[in-house]
Amino acid sequence: MSFSCRVLHIMQKDAQEDPAIFSDTLHARRLVNQVDRKLVKQTMMTSVYGVMYIGAPKQIKRRLKERKSGLDDDELFGASCYAAKVTLTALEEMFQGARNIMKWLCDYAKVIASENQPVHWTTTLGLPVVQPYRKLRRHIVKTSLQMLTSQRETDKVMAKRQRTAFPPNFVHSLDGTHMMMAAVACKKEGLNFAGVHDSYWTHACDVDRMNRILREKFVEPYETPVLENLKESFQGSFSTLMFPPLSERGDFDLREVLESPYFFN
Repeated sequence: MSFSCRVLHIMQKDAQEDPAIFSDTLHARRLVNQVDRKLVKQTMMTSVYGVMYIGAPKQIKRRLKERKSGLDDDELFGASCYAAKVTLTALEEMFQGARNIMKWLCDYAKVIASENQPVHWTTTLGLPVVQPYRKLRRHIVKTSLQMLTSQRETDKVMAKRQRTAFPPNFVHSLDGTHMMMAAVACKKEGLNFAGVHDSYWTHACDVDRMNRILREKFVEPYETPVLENLKESFQGSFSTLMFPPLSERGDFDLREVLESPYFFN
């Protein structure tokens, strides 16, 4: 079941409730024909950045406005809040393992930041990464004509930013590792390679070979114990700190990616 289908399923169920008993029934009935991938995609993709019940309704409200849903301002606000709640509920239900890992990463970053240290790690390729987020201090320079204000970093880390930014930054570092490994493998096989973010290109005659390489180079780093290695590196760097235990692994066979037609297409 796709994510948007899961959201739709919840709304269809809510739409059948008695509006005298369930306050969101009318919202569900107004939105049940509006649910599609575009409506919920931004909230789903940005949930890892900490988008919750404040930012999510704004995102969905923009999508509803774009499609001229016919709702007045009050209805639009209520429907957006309801849709955001359902979307985040569906995220918890469908991606519980991923959400647990996200929380685990946040918890680790919180422990490290509590010692006024930035979160840092090393990618599978050996690239060191340091989160640069530190508190800023205003610095005023007075001249004969005016006062200029600048901001300078202090020695204090931004604990909240260190925590909330770590999951997406860590995932981006994994994605970047995959891209670099794929680019190197393409070069070795004589393929032209170009890419923007997670969109990779080659000549049409080489697409099938690139598809194989992308899948192989995705599986390769994740066959290593990525999170276990991360935990070990943190414990080595901060031996006096107590870190929470790892979440249990799921039972997905990673090598199924090699046969997935829609992994990269």
